[in-house]
Amino acid sequence: MAGASTGSSRILAGIDIGTLTCRLEIAEVTSSGQVKKLQSDRRILRLGQGVDRDRMLRTDAMARVVTTLKEWRQSIDTFQVEATSVVATSAVRDAGNRQDFLDQIAREAGLQVEIISGEEEARRTTLGIRSGLPEGVSDMLAVDIGGGSTECILDRPGQPLIVRSIDIGVVRLSERVLQSDPPTSEEIQRAHDWIRTETGAAIADMPLPVGLTFVGTAGTITALAAMDQQLPVYEAAKIHNYVLTLEAVKRLEAQLLGRSKQQREGLPGLERGREDVIVAGAIILSTMMETLGMTKVLVSDLGLREGVLLHLASRLSGGSSLS
Repeated sequence: MAGASTGSSRILAGIDIGTLTCRLEIAEVTSSGQVKKLQSDRRILRLGQGVDRDRMLRTDAMARVVTTLKEWRQSIDTFQVEATSVVATSAVRDAGNRQDFLDQIAREAGLQVEIISGEEEARRTTLGIRSGLPEGVSDMLAVDIGGGSTECILDRPGQPLIVRSIDIGVVRLSERVLQSDPPTSEEIQRAHDWIRTETGAAIADMPLPVGLTFVGTAGTITALAAMDQQLPVYEAAKIHNYVLTLEAVKRLEAQLLGRSKQQREGLPGLERGREDVIVAGAIILSTMMETLGMTKVLVSDLGLREGVLLHLASRLSGGSSLS
């Protein structure tokens, strides 16, 4: 359908089908690369539940996502967007029945899904992060903690992007290591050791310049920023570009590890449905910060979802997706 897009802006929709969370954003994207949000939604649907073990998407998990996509399709039609881009990441990449899932989405929701590699996910995430950084940020090391994997992205103006994907995410770490509630000291140590080893290997050949800005995106980091501020409801304006210190992350990690899943419910700032995996997220972030020697992280509320829109706008204009 033709929407209200003009020569200087386009109304577009982007959907990110993640391992833990699915996200929608309908926005006006200007020719200068600004993303003006019109409607957004995110839901913890746990598509990747059991994928690490079985390498298959569960029928009930696929049904949850398809039901949500059908609902979102109605919103997209209401806005009469010019174009829609739907991407799927780690869980779908790893699943043996991924084509069945994509066929079901096309049949029931009328949407075509692109399965993107970890490197392409990082490239589009960088586009999203860059669109909302404060003035003065040049060299950036970004970390994107997902459900199935974590990406480290070194972005220096004028230099090729360097991406390293670590096969550890909050769902994978929870299912493989942190199986007790709350986790045992042995499980916690195993988790720290695994993350430290994988992070060290991933960044071993990364030329990390002095003075770079360490940036974090996605649900784990924004949830920790909300918890650090004890926000009763999620407020993007208070989370975006918030500075989260290593000291605060370790304090939150200890607080979470001292509680069961049930006892974490209702903690200020903790999104409902994230009570079990937030422990894994805090462990991943604290261990990565220590391994990298970072004492603070700049929190970005923008990421893959916005990057999907910017990539789509660039493609429609005939430009480079990273311009």
